[in-house]
Amino acid sequence: MAQWDRLNQLPAVYQLQLHELYDRDGLPMDVRQYLAVWIEKQDWKRAAQNHDYARVLLQVLLENLDIQHSRFSQEKAFLLERHHIRRYKYYFQHLGDPCVLAQTIQWFLEKEEEILQSADMAEQVQCLQVEDKPMEINSQQEVERKMAGLRNEVQCMEHAMVCLEEQQDEFDFKYQTYKMEAVVDEALMKERMSVFQELVNKLNECRKTTLSDLKKILDQTKDLIDILVGKELVEWQRRQQKACIGAPDNDCLDQLENWFTCVAACLFQVREFLKKLEELVGKMTYANDPVKAQKPALQRRADELLKDLLKSSFVVETQPSMPQGKGPQVLRTNVQFSVKTRLLVKFPELNHSMKVNVSMDRKTPKIKRCRRFNIVGTTTKALNMAESHSGGMVADFRHLTLKEQKSGGGKGVSDISLSVTEELHIIYFDTVFELKGLSVELQSSSLPVVIISNSSQQQSAWASVLWFNMISQDTKDVMFFANCPPATWSQFGEMLSWQFLSATKRGLNDDQLEMIACRLFGQRQSYDTCLVTWSKFCKENVPDTFWVWFDGILVMVKKFLEDVWSDGHIMGFVSKEKERALLKRKQRGTFLLRFSESVIGGITFSWVEIDDNGKPDLKTVQPFTTNDLSQIPLPEIIRNFQILQADNIPENPLLYLYPDIPKNKAFGKYYSEKTGDDSPYIEYIKTKLVFVSKETKC
Repeated sequence: MAQWDRLNQLPAVYQLQLHELYDRDGLPMDVRQYLAVWIEKQDWKRAAQNHDYARVLLQVLLENLDIQHSRFSQEKAFLLERHHIRRYKYYFQHLGDPCVLAQTIQWFLEKEEEILQSADMAEQVQCLQVEDKPMEINSQQEVERKMAGLRNEVQCMEHAMVCLEEQQDEFDFKYQTYKMEAVVDEALMKERMSVFQELVNKLNECRKTTLSDLKKILDQTKDLIDILVGKELVEWQRRQQKACIGAPDNDCLDQLENWFTCVAACLFQVREFLKKLEELVGKMTYANDPVKAQKPALQRRADELLKDLLKSSFVVETQPSMPQGKGPQVLRTNVQFSVKTRLLVKFPELNHSMKVNVSMDRKTPKIKRCRRFNIVGTTTKALNMAESHSGGMVADFRHLTLKEQKSGGGKGVSDISLSVTEELHIIYFDTVFELKGLSVELQSSSLPVVIISNSSQQQSAWASVLWFNMISQDTKDVMFFANCPPATWSQFGEMLSWQFLSATKRGLNDDQLEMIACRLFGQRQSYDTCLVTWSKFCKENVPDTFWVWFDGILVMVKKFLEDVWSDGHIMGFVSKEKERALLKRKQRGTFLLRFSESVIGGITFSWVEIDDNGKPDLKTVQPFTTNDLSQIPLPEIIRNFQILQADNIPENPLLYLYPDIPKNKAFGKYYSEKTGDDSPYIEYIKTKLVFVSKETKC
């Protein structure tokens, strides 16, 4: 493939570099394009050092420009293009030394190669960094390609509109001159009218071509809007939904903002083109004028496409959340929360001009005794670029509060009854987009939120948010828990892993997830077909439900064990049976750390002893709870744990972290510098970390 063709297929960012390169004097971009193949076949490096050879290449260049000019004349091309060719030829003829021109062309070709190399390198880096998402990269590249094509078509249309106006001005000038001459000779008059008719025919063809090209631009725009709104935005919404419950998904909006803004700008330009056509028709029209016939339909279509794009461009960038909450979408009455909206069509002239209003549920869900709320605080803010780190157009509501309406509880309109933490509510945002004569009402809404009145409800409320965001893709389904679907084990296990990943930067591995699956379903060969119900997740075995047990561990790890967990020293989710199987073949003093299956928020360790018969004997300590860990860190417990043997000699039985890591190597970096009686934990050590082992009878 020719170098010039490769350059024109690069993503938009490199296309911009190319245009910036040819903004310099020396080699007009039009000449580079018209003569691309010929230019790339010549040895410009040799010509830069050989005057005779350079003069030959210059002569051939001028001849090629003459050929291009003739081609434009035969194709009845625009006057402006033929004018440019003549101007370029004049420029090259008066350069002087042809070696200078050869050096210049060689320099441009080398710079083009640098752009290609940068693009290739970036593509290779992307492949290395995002191995698991090739389809996403390909999708983005396809959008970029289409976006570059649309921008190019719009730029060509700008050029076409200038030429159309020049053609009409040419006709008008000649016709006005003819009228001023007051020709009376009938033959001459007939000849002149024939010339004018030919000019009108050319103008008519030009108008038809312009209208056809505008329709193509709108077709391209429709295609892009379908991709942006129907695919890219939907995928972003799903990524955001998952990111709210800990998934490591990228929910940044900057790329979407660039795309939405580009398409909107192109549509506004199309509206300007149509306005220009209307002006031209106002100055001159004729029978069967195609502009009069086709312009109204094009105008309606351009406006409809722009409105569709704008209505989808207003989104909630940051979901409602409290400063000290377990996560987004859990709100408490009389406690401040924040939420941020963003307009993906970023036009600087709209900075601070669009007011966003916030309100609560528009419709009362068909739920028995459903509560209603009012939003208190600054409920109106202007979209602006000052409150966004990336310069986006945002309205950041930071001090909103919910108040329950006294009339909120009633008989309702249904017998469906949900708990407070299964009730879902939606926050709405409204604004009006007004620019260049276009006015569009925009609305966006939050993901469903759970509203509590007491901090003790937070754990249950967060469970509802986890379940909804994990399963539902209908972001306005406030009746979700009235007929709650189950989760597949794959969905459920992934969600559990996200909780640890977001809290500690280390998720759950396959072995840990298998232990959890075994706890839920019993021992099986495969859990792929297993389904987890909402009841099994957080309603069965109240008060010690599965979620209460799991969340108790998560809170403990986040608060007291984050570093030890992140370093991989806690096996954690391992059953007693598997623990025994792992340790029974290990040397004396080998231990592992696991979470308690019976004590909420507890961690214990088991170690290998050797009995009198030389066989391994596993010992387990009573679980340490968050109360214990608040008094002494787990590494200090492991460091100072002792057993008094029969002869009252204290000994620490913990020597090797499974499989065979010396204890001090694994935990040494966490130890306090002070030891013995100087240890800040000495009282706890003396009272709770010295155990008496049972004597074994011979």
